Amino acid sequence: MRLDRWFSIHYPQVPFGRLQKLLRTGQVRVDKGRAKTNTRLSAGQIVRVPPVDDAPAPENKAQPNRREDARFLRDLILYEDDDLYVFNKPHGLAVQGGSGTRRHIDGMLKSLPDKKGEAPRLVHRLDRDTSGCLLVAKTRAVASHFGGVFRSRSARKIYWAIVAGVPNPAQGRISCFLAKKPTRDGEQVVVVDKGFKGAQHSMSHYSVTENAARKLAWVTLKPVTGRTHQLRVHMMNLGTPILDDPRYFEMDDWNWQAPKGLGRGLHLHARRLALPLRNGKYLDISAPLPPHMQKTFDMLGFDAARYDVQKIDPEDA
Repeated sequence: MRLDRWFSIHYPQVPFGRLQKLLRTGQVRVDKGRAKTNTRLSAGQIVRVPPVDDAPAPENKAQPNRREDARFLRDLILYEDDDLYVFNKPHGLAVQGGSGTRRHIDGMLKSLPDKKGEAPRLVHRLDRDTSGCLLVAKTRAVASHFGGVFRSRSARKIYWAIVAGVPNPAQGRISCFLAKKPTRDGEQVVVVDKGFKGAQHSMSHYSVTENAARKLAWVTLKPVTGRTHQLRVHMMNLGTPILDDPRYFEMDDWNWQAPKGLGRGLHLHARRLALPLRNGKYLDISAPLPPHMQKTFDMLGFDAARYDVQKIDPEDA
């Protein structure tokens, strides 16, 4: 289990932001060593926790409206069974909390408890500005099972993006090492050498579906690994950054000007999710484009309906 999830069970009064601060300052340790929110705990490990029972309630923060949160989440459901939800996460909504983030999917999941009072749990994550299919387990046991499915790479994730320029060649694989580096406004993920401290291998497959006057392209992306900002950095490194990426695409630096009439916002969408279920069946679900990407598709003459993703992938057409 991830350390942040362990805390949410045993110390629910500690918000995610405060946990991050406790970890940064070394007040929370695992087997006497420093840890991160995504550190995975194993049976027998010792977690050192400072006094937190008297944690003050956040100031000037309105209490969540559980009924409203439940209604909001139910409107996002693409698929539901006894084990899972698949939500169509909107662009601009965070999946997890952090510094200054008050509204996020993880917090709203408390509005959908089961009969035992257990809230659903995230199985994977999407960036705040990435929209589309998000898998959520209804219990901890189910989350553990599907976490293993994702780690074994049995789950198939397909993203759609609009990029500046047209990748060359039109189809290929990106394989490189990534690491986080501090910047003035947070962390930036960059391509590094294999021996760089903290380097993690990353791999994605890409395929150009259509292009508009060689200036913009609709690209299908299939991540093999799941690193932070992986697809965004891969496309930037390819020389075709994702449209309206606020962190990895400064248009002035690239000497690039967007055509008028496009939608505004990161053009990256978790279009399709396919994976084996516990009952032996196979789930294959897709999410409709968010409004800003649909506007861009319409303006460029790209027809998402041309490809029925339940039957065929664009790169196979």
